[in-house]
Amino acid sequence: MACRGVDVASGTSVSDAMLARPKVCPADLTVAGARALFADDHVHALLVTDAGLLLAVVERPDLADAPAGAPARHHGRLRDRVVGPGDDLVAIWRAMVAAHRRRLAVVDAEGALVGLLCLKRSGRGFCTQADVDARARERAGTPAPLA
Repeated sequence: MACRGVDVASGTSVSDAMLARPKVCPADLTVAGARALFADDHVHALLVTDAGLLLAVVERPDLADAPAGAPARHHGRLRDRVVGPGDDLVAIWRAMVAAHRRRLAVVDAEGALVGLLCLKRSGRGFCTQADVDARARERAGTPAPLA
């Protein structure tokens, strides 16, 4: 199975397929602010950080009964939402497909956010930074850069 130009079956590491520049949210993001970000259907998870450390991964269902003014990070979690950059890509891909999970934060041993593993809707591969950048340009109405 092809993935970002990397063969998933080859057993490459998560770092080979992760987005190295994921969007992050500040530690003081409120539930209301998080709900506003989730209005974009391309947003599947919010990465809440402080000084580079990942505090929580927040998903839409986490906010179901949360008060609007509460810190969003208190309603997210890290358990089952993070992987390491050296983790086996095949094993992680299989687990993501089985769990119907599209996003996993990538953190180092100290808990610093180093990337985002972003499973394509098809489940056949991972989003690339070029994919993400192109989608952002398309939404902004900006033409692609000249080669």
